[in-house]
Amino acid sequence: MRTTTTRTNTTDGATAGSPTNADAPALAGIPAIRTATTERPGSTHSGWTALVLVLLGWLATLALMAVGIVLMAGDADAQGVPFAIGIVLLVVSILAILPMSIVLGGFFTLQPNEARVLVLFGEYRGTIRETGFHWANPFYSRTLSGPSTQAIAQAVKKATDDTDDSSATTDAVKATVSLRARTLNGPKLKVNDKNGNPIEIATVVVWHVVDTAKAVFDVDHYEQYVSTQSETALRHVASLYAYDHNGDGDEAAAGQITLRSNILEVSQALKKELSERLGPAGIAVDDARLTHLAYAPEIAQVMLRRQQAEAIIAARTKIVQGAVSMVDMALKELDQDGIVELDEERKASMVSNLMVVLCGDNDAQPVINAGTLYS
Repeated sequence: MRTTTTRTNTTDGATAGSPTNADAPALAGIPAIRTATTERPGSTHSGWTALVLVLLGWLATLALMAVGIVLMAGDADAQGVPFAIGIVLLVVSILAILPMSIVLGGFFTLQPNEARVLVLFGEYRGTIRETGFHWANPFYSRTLSGPSTQAIAQAVKKATDDTDDSSATTDAVKATVSLRARTLNGPKLKVNDKNGNPIEIATVVVWHVVDTAKAVFDVDHYEQYVSTQSETALRHVASLYAYDHNGDGDEAAAGQITLRSNILEVSQALKKELSERLGPAGIAVDDARLTHLAYAPEIAQVMLRRQQAEAIIAARTKIVQGAVSMVDMALKELDQDGIVELDEERKASMVSNLMVVLCGDNDAQPVINAGTLYS
């Protein structure tokens, strides 16, 4: 008996029965949309009450062990009922050591601005934010995940090319999450501004965790996530603005925002960008500021000469405006006081001399004219 296989052509050239890219997630059982985790309060017991009970339990265990040993020693020869009771008590006390030791693992303390995420065999049971001495199920996980794939890849890259990447880490995420404000000093990045000029820029970000469930379960290694998203947001914001005005008075008058001239506005835009990126991870951004801003070394000298030229032009413009004002004032004063009568040719000569004296870089050298203007 021979079976035949029917092949049906599809629009994308795939055969019938073979999963397409659109059907792959559904066939594999992977949800198309990731469900966000929301923090909820957990429950624990007072550590001091549990400590008293545990101590009583240990005392009872040691007492049973001592009684069992005494009974066995007193009736060792006869091996009667007391001897049997001693064996039972000794076995019970030895077996009680294991659960009593396990119970000790349920104690933990929380300092101010710390939280403990409770996970029992992979199930999220809530978050504890109250400070003090607590006792909870000793089987609650103390680490919530293993090394992330990205962290391992960075560690391998660091080992192969000997690059210094401080953000790479293979440590597991701890169940105790700090809620304190943290500071991220970003490295110097080389990016292109709005005009395409390569610049060097760096930022410092102050952030803290507001939702422990999102930070722990919705992202892998939230500290590294903050570092990566900060770099991405800084690159995006830097590409939206020019480094500085290009000497165009119209653009400056229009209020164009630049990286160098509008630090406050750029910082607010960076903070907003980071808040949008880190919000789904349960992280709030307290502040974001630029700590370094400069042209890239390959164009720094050219841009420095351009800035020097703009400064010289602005200074010369100011000097000429002042010189013209002074010459006009001198001519008006001479004409009003009637000190000397000047015709147009003498006025032109006086104006030329005054402009040379007022606008020159060097000190004027007076020349005494022994003759007249017309001889």
